[in-house]
Amino acid sequence: MKKSAFAFIILCSLLVSCNGQTNENSLKSKEKIVGGGCDGCELMYIGMPKYIRSVDTSPGWNEKGQKLIITGTVFQIDGKTPAPDVIIYYWQTDHNGYYSPKPDMDERAKRHGHIRGWVKTDNKGKYTIKTIRPAPYPNDNIPAHVHLSIKEPDMANEYYTDEINFDDDKLLIPHFKKYPQENRGGSGVVRILLKDSLQIAEHDIILGLNIPEYPKRSNTDKRSGLNIGEDQPSFMPFHAFGPDKGTRTCPVCKYGRYHGIIYFIGNNPNWNEIKSWLVFLEQESMKREKYLKIYFVYGNEENYNKKEREIQLEKLGNDLKIRNTALTFVPSFSDKETEARLNKINPAVENTFIIFKHRSIVDKFVDLKPTAENFKAIAKSLNQTQGAYFGLPEPKYE
Repeated sequence: MKKSAFAFIILCSLLVSCNGQTNENSLKSKEKIVGGGCDGCELMYIGMPKYIRSVDTSPGWNEKGQKLIITGTVFQIDGKTPAPDVIIYYWQTDHNGYYSPKPDMDERAKRHGHIRGWVKTDNKGKYTIKTIRPAPYPNDNIPAHVHLSIKEPDMANEYYTDEINFDDDKLLIPHFKKYPQENRGGSGVVRILLKDSLQIAEHDIILGLNIPEYPKRSNTDKRSGLNIGEDQPSFMPFHAFGPDKGTRTCPVCKYGRYHGIIYFIGNNPNWNEIKSWLVFLEQESMKREKYLKIYFVYGNEENYNKKEREIQLEKLGNDLKIRNTALTFVPSFSDKETEARLNKINPAVENTFIIFKHRSIVDKFVDLKPTAENFKAIAKSLNQTQGAYFGLPEPKYE
């Protein structure tokens, strides 16, 4: 009996490090702390090297387990400006699902286990962590994850962002149904790519995004759509013209692997400008045919009639000789049946462009005029957000 109790205590100590969540009692005594407080994030300072590089090899890299490279860019709150000199502290379980400390570790840091480390973003905001794939906790239904704590150079305290989760983890969706993402710093869900025997996960971080008491604010005056760094949600528009005509195909469900552009138009359509944009977008989709899917989503709620909307968009597609671009519509951007409301589009703005990669929103534009300069801005965004691993294959899912 005593041996069983002792074993239970040891197991609990090895699993105790799931501490990204805020301690309510500590919050009461810590008002207006950036991030709202974090139980365990302060352990990032224990053993922190004096000089931190932008690339770190974790103690787990040469141990048993699936080798994993986590890499990405840290951006300022606008989602577009790289953030240099940001320290990221990470800690995770080993290949058996335990936070396994080493005997010579500082006692205070043992609950984070020995697979822990630090990176500091370079002058382009980039970082890379070489580690192994963490395993989920034994006999539990919490998906495998890597914890992250952020220390900005001009912030008084650290704060946690969403832990890194893996989209191929069977525990993930049931867990999110019960405990939805906070999207702190953006979505923590990464999509695995393969390079020989390596797994690669790209994970960008948006400083301050959904972080309580964050002192900086984005300078964006017009708000429409979700934030850069969040996941593009699934929704089911009506397809009036294009590759999936007559269906209600979800853009990211079927075409979320590479790049996608969703061009939203609300209650103030300017059809001459819409035609100019569609001609340009069709040309881009032909240039990047294998790697880019484009959706036009019309959500004008005024005088909505489903049949008339179908006829209108079909005529538009034929007039412009569109082949690749999907012309779709929803009754309104607050519609529940199509789940268009999940996009959080402001119907009063002239247009909203969402650019996503691997289902994650990587850029956004609101109220763009169809000028040569703005055409270049869209093309430049597609080029810049490809990343070094854009063409790598994904694992085969069951």
